[in-house]
Amino acid sequence: MIITQKWDEVLKDEYDKSYFKKLMDDVEREYETSVVYPPRESIFAAPQLVDYDKVRVVILGQDPYHGDGQANGLAFAVNDGVDAPPSLVNIFSELESDIGMKPDDGTTLIGWANQGVLLLNASLTVRAGAPQSHAALGWHNLTDAMIKALNNRDKPVAYILWGMSARQKAELIDKRNFIVSSPHPSPLSAYRGFFGSKPFSKVNDWLSRNGMPPVYWQFTSSFEPAPYYRVKGSITRA
Repeated sequence: MIITQKWDEVLKDEYDKSYFKKLMDDVEREYETSVVYPPRESIFAAPQLVDYDKVRVVILGQDPYHGDGQANGLAFAVNDGVDAPPSLVNIFSELESDIGMKPDDGTTLIGWANQGVLLLNASLTVRAGAPQSHAALGWHNLTDAMIKALNNRDKPVAYILWGMSARQKAELIDKRNFIVSSPHPSPLSAYRGFFGSKPFSKVNDWLSRNGMPPVYWQFTSSFEPAPYYRVKGSITRA
């Protein structure tokens, strides 16, 4: 098994292609000869947490964090105890501005993944200190195939595309799906249109219009729906 049984089933044709075999060989070589993030066992953490038929929202970024101890396999997330990188700080700032709620203290974003939010990067690995260093290895072919596979499902998907690498994939997304795109939340580009883009409320509005429950974006570290009930669009502890 490479990802999960279901993801492997829908991607099986990709696994037989020459680019994928070369990609796996090149990635393995990179881990053996360089410092590469995330840890090898976390490369496919995002789709392993959100299986193919559970995806409701895709947040798509560029590639993993390239600083020591940051990348954990989920786009934009870091493990507990790791300082939130500037991009994640900006995401939380936009979240509070958009929906009027502060996120909890977690940085893992597992609370989002638990609600069917696939935190995917266009490239799933990166060399330390070198953003986009693995962009040419072939990851884009695989993540393109993942998007195309999601197009084949009965239920549509909401996409949040952050940055040029992510926004370039918009043409792959079937028109029955929903897209919110903006510049990357990095400090280099956040003020060029990321701030004020309101991705969280726009996605929830679309989900509600299509008969799907909203994402409770404030729960970033975990999400257990049982202790909560909805009151006028908010969450109140029972």
